[in-house]
Amino acid sequence: MAVLKFSGPVLPDGEARDLYVVDGHVTYEPQAGAESVGDGWIVPGLVDAHCHIGLNDDGDAGAAEAETQAIADRDAGALLIRDCGSAHDTSWIHERDDLPRLIRCGRHIARTRRYIRNYAHEVEPDELTAYVEQEAKRGDGWVKLVGDWISRDTGDLEPSFPADAFTAAIQTAHALGAKVTAHCFGEGVLPGLIEAGIDCIEHGTGLSPDLVEAMAARHVALVPTVMQIDKFPQYADAGREKFPTYAGHITDLHARQRDTIMAAHEAGVPLYAGSDGGGVTAHGNIAGEVVAMAGLGLSAEYALGAASWRAREWLGRPAGLAEGTPADFVVYPTDPLADLSVLHTPSRVVLRGKVVA
Repeated sequence: MAVLKFSGPVLPDGEARDLYVVDGHVTYEPQAGAESVGDGWIVPGLVDAHCHIGLNDDGDAGAAEAETQAIADRDAGALLIRDCGSAHDTSWIHERDDLPRLIRCGRHIARTRRYIRNYAHEVEPDELTAYVEQEAKRGDGWVKLVGDWISRDTGDLEPSFPADAFTAAIQTAHALGAKVTAHCFGEGVLPGLIEAGIDCIEHGTGLSPDLVEAMAARHVALVPTVMQIDKFPQYADAGREKFPTYAGHITDLHARQRDTIMAAHEAGVPLYAGSDGGGVTAHGNIAGEVVAMAGLGLSAEYALGAASWRAREWLGRPAGLAEGTPADFVVYPTDPLADLSVLHTPSRVVLRGKVVA
């Protein structure tokens, strides 16, 4: 394998350095004869912490479409993906050195007839723990629950399972060494999940000041999926005739989005970036999510860290590009901390020591 040389400020500290890639790893020791292939701002590989490789509008997208999705994410700089639930078994991606590193949640677990058709295991409360055990063993250390969805009985968002069922399921996952995250749009499901010791909340639009304080105290992470929540007005319009209460509810949640996320940040809840790519949402737009997070009032440094060094550390990977770490990084022509929009146009994408885009 050729020895590669990259030059420029290395984030997050921004020190200008010559970075060499030898046998797929980073070194700062000068290497005679290295091929100079990129100058610019060097950022540890981006992370999409909420993505659905192998999922489309109908459920399982199949291997060919999953590959196309993974390449789109990779070429956008997302080199580590937490696949936050997929009907497709994506375990084969682990065997492909040209595709992003993947942390799989297995398949969503939802209540019977209370989620998008063909997406999830749809189960009753007495089955929840068994399915969590199954997905904890199949995945890569995470399990994805559907915390709430529209109830046909009330016409509004309601918890998918009773609090005691959630508690037993989370305890089971933890006993197996897996963490648990949950889709949560509304308010009602959150107190029980946080009390039960959940590790992460997806979306989190129903959070209140007391709940963000509880999350901060328990070190529960939040992946706010800002671009997804920006679609709430569309969802409200689509559901208004059949579920008018729900439509009004999510319209209100959307109006509170900025205040909710900033309150969580100010309370000390760790936030991470997730594009929610999959289904109707296009892949390859982690840059858009970072820009959207900053647009709510988060600093550029915080928003980029939420999709790079801080997210990598949270998911158990090397945070930065220290001596000897795997050479997974993205090079940009200008300083992303000065203008996050440059994240849409990487100059080089390096995965496992190879320039892949």
